[in-house]
Amino acid sequence: MPASQARSRARDRNNVLNRAEFLSLNQPLKGNQESRSSSRKQSGQAGAAGAQNSSPKERRQSQQLPEEDCMQLNPSFKGIAFNSLLAIDICMSKRLGVCANRASSWGGARSMINLLGITGHGIPWIAGTLICLVKSSTLAGQEVLMNLLLALLLDIMIVAGLQKLAKRKGPYDINPGLLDYLTMDTYAFPAGHASRVAMLSKFFLNHLVLAIPLRILLVLWALCVGLSRVMIGRHHITDVLSGFVFGYLQFRLVELIWMSSNTCQMLISIW
Repeated sequence: MPASQARSRARDRNNVLNRAEFLSLNQPLKGNQESRSSSRKQSGQAGAAGAQNSSPKERRQSQQLPEEDCMQLNPSFKGIAFNSLLAIDICMSKRLGVCANRASSWGGARSMINLLGITGHGIPWIAGTLICLVKSSTLAGQEVLMNLLLALLLDIMIVAGLQKLAKRKGPYDINPGLLDYLTMDTYAFPAGHASRVAMLSKFFLNHLVLAIPLRILLVLWALCVGLSRVMIGRHHITDVLSGFVFGYLQFRLVELIWMSSNTCQMLISIW
């Protein structure tokens, strides 16, 4: 036993960490321990007092906050991509809103741009279709006009329903006009003028015999009307693009439910 004790003492003397200058590495200072223990006690007492004073609802909210923070600090890739595209859409739409008010860079052309937008409004097209239907004397013409009237009414109802669901406002705070209230076109998504001109241009290209220059002008008219809605600040770029898509889908729907000549004659006789 004395020999083993002597060997253990020798190993302790030869250990570098047992020297005085390295003792702080093995054993923390007592002052630090006391300060840490006292701070922990104080924080624990404060937390216990706060927990006793807080209501159960506040405690549940405090427990949920870390999870919400983690969700906000770690968004998904789809969320980042969607927010980035949305920011680009808003920025570009505001830049293209050159006729949003009189003080804009193209404020003097606002009246002309508004006039171009009226050519794609639903009320003038419905009124013009009814007048042509009254004056038409051919069965083929009445059939086309009745289906055109059906397409216009469907466009107003579908766009109004989608806008009520989305409730997206335009890039600028612009109040809708009287004609817009009549057709319930009060929100931005989708653009009602864009869907209407897309449906009308596709309808005319399919059911009217037009020369090539007229067909080109018809497509350019639809594009200019859609652009005018962005220039006056009523719609975003994505609102107009989605309006074009919905207009094409509405045309396909009218083609599926196309009313025959006999059905049109029966409706005209009732009217």
